[in-house]
Amino acid sequence: MSALTVRALTVPGRLNGVSFALRHGTLAAVVGPNGSGKSTLLQAAAGLLPAGGDVELDGRTLPRIAVIDRARRLAWVPQEASFQFAFSVREVVAQGRYMWADDGSGVDDALTAFDLRDLADRPVTRLSGGERQRVSLARAVATGARLQLWDEPVAQLDVRHALEVMALARRFANGGAALLVSLHDLRMTRSFDRVLLLQLGRLVADGRPEEVLTPAAILKVFGVRARPAVSLHLELPDDRRERA
Repeated sequence: MSALTVRALTVPGRLNGVSFALRHGTLAAVVGPNGSGKSTLLQAAAGLLPAGGDVELDGRTLPRIAVIDRARRLAWVPQEASFQFAFSVREVVAQGRYMWADDGSGVDDALTAFDLRDLADRPVTRLSGGERQRVSLARAVATGARLQLWDEPVAQLDVRHALEVMALARRFANGGAALLVSLHDLRMTRSFDRVLLLQLGRLVADGRPEEVLTPAAILKVFGVRARPAVSLHLELPDDRRERA
């Protein structure tokens, strides 16, 4: 059974009849030019936007899933983390456990995973944009949801934290979670299982990164030429890869 099934998902003027299914244990990227519908797709799949078509979580349509049960199954991370109140980092991450009514045992793990232990007592309103994004990701992971929808999670992060977040995403997928992550940097998709390519609100390709992001497709959709080039290959040191 698929973790997420989307059928003919439509948001007028923004998304046009998108269909796909995402299984547990899959790390999938959503890519496309600005305005192609990446954020709209994630929000509509999370039930945060009115949309035509159907969305199913583990075989059940969204309207049939109680809100608290949906919060246990699905977590969404917005493109920009915005916090209006000066809660501490720990308090914000702990919000991810409210629907479970437990002792919040997953909070420390989430803080550690996103390198936030030293910031745990700091008000979120005093953090940088990248730090706030990591808090938002940690809160989503603390939910324990097996379906994670992340909108541009690394756009504001420095190179080390971006690599760590991608390593964590890979680890979560290997552990059986399903992740759908929107990205601008096409190079990051090399470690993904699958790429969904959007153009003008339509799904124009879906498959392995090397199958979808061909030079011809990149030229057609993005209007740029893809050429082989010698470039810096960046990866985490062994000790950090083991922790991520």
